Amino acid sequence: MKRALLIVNPYSTQVTGRRITDVERALREHVEIERQFTQHPGHATELAAAAAADAVDAIVVFSGDGTYNEALNGADGRLPFGFLPGGATSVLPRALGLPRDPGAAALAVGAALAEGRLRRITLGAVNGRRFSFSAGLGFDAEAVRRLNELGRGPGGARPGDAAFARTVVKMLLERRGRWDPVLEIEGVGRAAFLLVANGDPYSYAGSIPLRVTPGARFEDGLAFAAPQRVRARDVPRLLAATKRGSGYGPEVLFGLDLDRIEVHCDRPLPLQADGEDLGDVDHALFEARRNAVAVLV
Repeated sequence: MKRALLIVNPYSTQVTGRRITDVERALREHVEIERQFTQHPGHATELAAAAAADAVDAIVVFSGDGTYNEALNGADGRLPFGFLPGGATSVLPRALGLPRDPGAAALAVGAALAEGRLRRITLGAVNGRRFSFSAGLGFDAEAVRRLNELGRGPGGARPGDAAFARTVVKMLLERRGRWDPVLEIEGVGRAAFLLVANGDPYSYAGSIPLRVTPGARFEDGLAFAAPQRVRARDVPRLLAATKRGSGYGPEVLFGLDLDRIEVHCDRPLPLQADGEDLGDVDHALFEARRNAVAVLV
């Protein structure tokens, strides 16, 4: 029987004792597992790196998107990964087509490992840091930072979709819906902010997929969308296009299946990857790491 390391972030929003038990029971129907809890930021990177040097056959992560990111940066593609939804949004497993229920997702992942069912996907990297589904420079990275500043709730859970929506609305009001060009995408043009993804959807608002980069596929290179400038009157149209997955006008710079996106900023701007704040940068290099990792789906 194959062996897997189960990395659990006990502070993720949807991770509870009962769900951990359900996940372990479901996985053990197909594979042997060893469970490890994360104890501090970056611990999933350490656990995944150690597992990659051990004799396990796969790493399964039960957490939110930030811990998926940490683990992927630790194992560096040397082992197959399974992702179980334990966060407020859990974009990656949902975008890969896994059930939203952690126990059902664990059954699917365990069966995929036992049967050798793998899907190779592209990961992105920004300034050397890997990301599994999205990264942003400017607007959404600022929203991520503000959300982090709200702190964690009872049990260490991060604020959810409602808090994120309130944060975005507050930003819109403060700026009066206005974003001017502050960055240059090399060989493309100037823009107000940049959203980069290696799949579609970019994220979710509750049950609604946000299709910022329609046409992006995990098997291809990177995609981006970058409004050249935004005014209050543009916001409803941009939101509607994101929900539909179509309808961008010429005011939005767009690219698909790219190996490299290089950006120079007029001033240091916030950068995020998979919802993790990476600080302010005045230069960002986004690169596609094609066929970087095998996932269990």
